[in-house]
Amino acid sequence: MIRRARIERKLTTQELADRAGISRGLLQRIEKGDPACAIGAFFEVAAIVGVRLFNADDATLATAISANNAILALLPKSVRPSSTQVNDDF
Repeated sequence: MIRRARIERKLTTQELADRAGISRGLLQRIEKGDPACAIGAFFEVAAIVGVRLFNADDATLATAISANNAILALLPKSVRPSSTQVNDDF
């Protein structure tokens, strides 16, 4: 869910990691669901991208995960910052 929210907000892994004050590698492990990551890092990243980590029951969470996987299949594999410069020289 964190990865999906990051992609929808058009943030690169490096941009989100910088905002959260963590390394890019740690962010990638968080997005993969590595249980060895610090819980504080999970909370920080989730708060930045607006993901609620706790739901009332397992059925709600399972539904969210399956919907998440379906949407991730449609989203691009990576997000790149726009390389076009706006020419606003009058």
